[in-house]
Order: sequence, then C-alpha cells, then structure tokens
Amino acid sequence: MRGAREETVAWRYFSRDVVPFAAMFTVECTTVGANTLYKAASLRGLSFYVFVFYSYLVSTLLLLPLSLIFGRSRRLPPAKSPLFFKIFILGLLGFMSQIAACKGIEYSSPTLASAISNLTPAFTFTNFRMEQVRLRSSASQAKIIGAILSISGALVIVLYKGPKVLSGASFTSSSSLPISLDQNLTSSDSSWMIGGLFLASQYFLLSVWYILQTRVMETYPEEIRVVFFYNLFAIIISAPVCLFLERNLTSWVLKPDISLAAIVYSGFFVSMFSALTHTWGLHL
Repeated sequence: MRGAREETVAWRYFSRDVVPFAAMFTVECTTVGANTLYKAASLRGLSFYVFVFYSYLVSTLLLLPLSLIFGRSRRLPPAKSPLFFKIFILGLLGFMSQIAACKGIEYSSPTLASAISNLTPAFTFTNFRMEQVRLRSSASQAKIIGAILSISGALVIVLYKGPKVLSGASFTSSSSLPISLDQNLTSSDSSWMIGGLFLASQYFLLSVWYILQTRVMETYPEEIRVVFFYNLFAIIISAPVCLFLERNLTSWVLKPDISLAAIVYSGFFVSMFSALTHTWGLHL
C-alpha cells in the first residue's frame, strides 16, 4: 500500500513538474534554432514578411488534420462567440510579435533575442499582476528579485556591447563573394539598441498573448483546436499586410535553400510545436 502511494506521488511529480520543464526547455532550444536559421536566411535576402506568412501557413496546414482527428471531444462554439474574437486577438498579437522578432533579429543577432527572452516572466509578473504579491513571502520576494534581475540584465545587454570576439575574419559564401564576419555577426551600436527595443516589444506582446491564452483555455480547453484557429487567424491577418508591404513577387518564390529550411523549421517548431506546448502548459 505504501509502495503504491509512493509510486503515485512520484508519477504525479514527474508528470506535473519534470515533463513540463523538459517540454519548455525543448521549446527554448528549438526557438534558438529558429532564430539562428532566420538570421542566416535573412542575410541571403529572405524577406521577413515572406518568412512570417509562410511560417503560419506551414503550421496551419500541419494542424488542420490534427484538429480534425484529436479535437472532437468538445463542440465548437457559435461563430459569433466571444471565444473566436479572443482567438482573433491572439492571432493579431502573435503576428505583431513575429514581425517585431524578425526586425529585432535583423538589427541585432539571435544571441540578443535569446537573452531578452528572459523579460517574458518579468513582464507578466510586473505588468499584469497575475499573482498576489506578499512582501513578507519568500516566494514573492524571489519573484520580485528575479523580475528585477531579468530587466536589469536585458538593459545591460541592449545598452552595452563589449569588445568583438571575432574580428578581421572572413569566409566565402556560395556566390564566391567574401563576406566579413564583422558585417554579418555584429552591428552598430544604434542598430543593436533598435534591435533590442524590437525584441523587448516582442516579448511584451508575448506576455499579453500568454495572459489571453490562459483566459481562452479556461473557456475552451482544447489545445490543438485553439492553436489551429490561432494560426488560421494569423494567416488571415498577415496575408493582406505582408502582400501589401512585400510587393516584389520574386521574393515569394521559394527555392530549396536555407530560406525554405528556415520557414519549414519555424512553422513546425515555433508556430505549431511551441504554441501547442505553451498552450498545454498554461492549461496545467
């Protein structure tokens, strides 16, 4: 009897603590890969409007059969339900955060994007008051200190650039043109700060996205269907905007190169896997 109880406690700890932590760690690793791939593709001329639209398109096509197979436990609410309006806002927030992320990485680097991602819990904790703050509580004190350290660290990274680690080196691209590492991997101080501001706005929007997604899951706890409609609305929002702002039709023609790899990777791991994992975590 005692052994069975210990096994139950151990399994509960594993399923509620270890598995979510491992899932979130995996999401962070895949996000770093997506940022790095996008930076490399943008250096080859990939438009961020094309990247964002096609990424949402890939994830929506992948989620469509999954939503039909695994999303039948609950009936969909009426089309005029407030739920769909909330998911539409999620799509708008997601699209805006993706644009901010792409611009931020173009101005700076994937390293800065990964560092500033620590602002997300700080924004959520300080701006939206999701939790009650008790100054005498050790848990609240730890969260306050963590928020201050996250914001301070992000400010240091944005405002201060140390000496260059790589200098004077170069390599040859596929077009046989020498490309300076300084030109590709670093940027001017002003561009670095602009990129940091774009990335900070991205994670602020993501904080709002998490809050609203929590409300949506309380109303309709179907992760796959919610994420599918989120991506669908993101396509509806991004299609006219991206087509209007990126009028060069040749930019929309994809070739089997790093640009296509970045789009497919982002569509699968960021727009689908990351969104599903975060939504599942918010529902726990």
